Amino acid sequence: MTDSTPVSEIGERSLIKRLSGIFNKGCNPDVRIGSGTDDCAVVDISDDEYMVITTDMLHRKTDFPLQMTPWQIGWMSAAVNFSDVASMGARPIGFLSAMGFSKDTDTFFVEEISRGMDDCAKFCGTSVIGGDIDTHDELTITGTALGKVKKSELLTRKGAKVGDKVCVTGFAGSAGAALHAIENNITIPDSLLNKLLTPVPCVSEAMKLASSGAVTCMMDTSDGLAMSLHDLADLNGVGFSIEEDSLPIQAEISEFISSDPHLLTEFALYTGGDFELLFTVSPDKLKIAQSVCYLNVIGDVAEEEVGTIIRCRNEENSTINRKGYLQLGD
Repeated sequence: MTDSTPVSEIGERSLIKRLSGIFNKGCNPDVRIGSGTDDCAVVDISDDEYMVITTDMLHRKTDFPLQMTPWQIGWMSAAVNFSDVASMGARPIGFLSAMGFSKDTDTFFVEEISRGMDDCAKFCGTSVIGGDIDTHDELTITGTALGKVKKSELLTRKGAKVGDKVCVTGFAGSAGAALHAIENNITIPDSLLNKLLTPVPCVSEAMKLASSGAVTCMMDTSDGLAMSLHDLADLNGVGFSIEEDSLPIQAEISEFISSDPHLLTEFALYTGGDFELLFTVSPDKLKIAQSVCYLNVIGDVAEEEVGTIIRCRNEENSTINRKGYLQLGD
């Protein structure tokens, strides 16, 4: 039976689930993790290593704020993909990009985008190794990143256990707060603005965490902390208890929304674009994880019936809603 429901009504995650059901009907024994279940596909390439592969499409209207320079557009296009590679604990080994732009686009603009991509790839220890260009009504960039990881160090979204500690790198809500400031003509320091315009993928931190053996599951927070917690909860059959006072919020944010502390928590939970790592750690190995990279412990993995909750400052529990940054109308 043909389904005529518009994709805007289905939503991004539901559509991905449907399409994954089509793509995963193959039986390629080299594909250990296929489409739709993790940040990257995982392919068996040797006795000791996996290759991880991811792709992401970005558009001028929905993904690149007008304040972005072409160099920042290029950096962002690579960074979002390298963040997915990082979430698997892998070492980036290459980046490909397909760019579509109008015929009257300045050559310098395209060159600067390419320089931004190249600089991000170099920062991640690799290079741009190919791609494609074409004309398009709207600037559209599709990036594909490749990585390699030892089989013993592969990290996925599955593996969280009740009692594990819930951790994040960096801050939560910085990119969302910066976007809020831009949309409301609020002047903010570059230290906050750059969290939105020049996100840094946590490649080094992820590789160190993977080799530590302390992490039980991991993903990035590009769609927001709340949505990421729900994704992990669903996949692992667990709940999460998060401490509001433990949410790592960048100090600069409070300087322009200090009159509404509740809004700080809203930014931390429900805005995306931070590209930090969300991961769980065995409690007996927490010190090991803390020794390899800076992290913030924000809560614990709980029983599934607990749900995904936040322990508020008033000591009451509140449900963390399933919402964040999504496309296709969600």
